[in-house]
Amino acid sequence: MEGTNPVNKKLAAALSGGAVLVLALSGCSSDGNSDKLNSWAKQVCDAVQPQTKKITAANAAIQQETSDDSAPEAVQKVDSQAFQDISDAYKAMATAVQKAGAPDVENGDKKMRDAVKELNTLSAAYGELKKKSDDLDTKDQAKFADGLKGVATELEKLSRSGSDALAKLEEGDVGKAMSEQQSCKAAAVSSSPGKS
Repeated sequence: MEGTNPVNKKLAAALSGGAVLVLALSGCSSDGNSDKLNSWAKQVCDAVQPQTKKITAANAAIQQETSDDSAPEAVQKVDSQAFQDISDAYKAMATAVQKAGAPDVENGDKKMRDAVKELNTLSAAYGELKKKSDDLDTKDQAKFADGLKGVATELEKLSRSGSDALAKLEEGDVGKAMSEQQSCKAAAVSSSPGKS
């Protein structure tokens, strides 16, 4: 059974980096925003919160499965489902931001379009990881470990690459408005134990 466990740990470590992306959708704190902007923030936060929970749960499932000395078939099954869930969640976030429209700020339309594009890109990237995971050979322990290493490397790149457009979307007044929404506060708390 030796072979997949160190790779499993690498996969789990890469995943915890992915949670950082989720945190991009939760601001800091302030007041004095327009009703229009607060309404936009509420719509986005309410739609995003269940998706951040889905991503957190998928990450937890992978970490759980990869921390055990699980059989390749079990690891593959959990990874496949988790990557699909994460892909779906980012797609739903993109739809939510698109549906909310441009926030009532300078360059709001560009910021919104960039964030939607980034979320769709993330969704597609996790869809690719699911395919790669599904294609791994679970009958051969060494081949599976090698393949899993490739998936973990892709995941690491993904968790480092960015949430630049999301960060830009949430600069200034947008971030302030989002930080005042209960659902965004809940999303930040659920995806980052230990951060306030």
